[in-house]
Amino acid sequence: MTAKHSIGLRSYHSGLAAEAQVAQLYERRGNILIAQRWRGTSGEIDLILRDGAQVIFVEVKHSRTHAQAAEHLSARQIARLYAAAAEYVENEPLGQLTEVRLDAALVDGAGQIEILQNFAA
Repeated sequence: MTAKHSIGLRSYHSGLAAEAQVAQLYERRGNILIAQRWRGTSGEIDLILRDGAQVIFVEVKHSRTHAQAAEHLSARQIARLYAAAAEYVENEPLGQLTEVRLDAALVDGAGQIEILQNFAA
């Protein structure tokens, strides 16, 4: 295994662990996890949860600090998230009228989580 492959594998697994931590945090708050790593034609959404009638789309970013994690949210990625969320709600009973929220969950190297609700609004 090359060093580059090893680093990539480590990053992949730390990302999975961060997503699991964030999902547990939302579930402790009473939200219901309905999808993980949902993929549509527009892109992937890390976590999709329900809070009553509201659907919450969560992008999880893991880095050494919360600030570094936030830097990984590009305008292009946010646009893809909006498109993927719009695609997802097409199958909800209210379609595009579904109440939604886009959150960013920033996870630092110590495992501390910062939630930015409606970060792209």
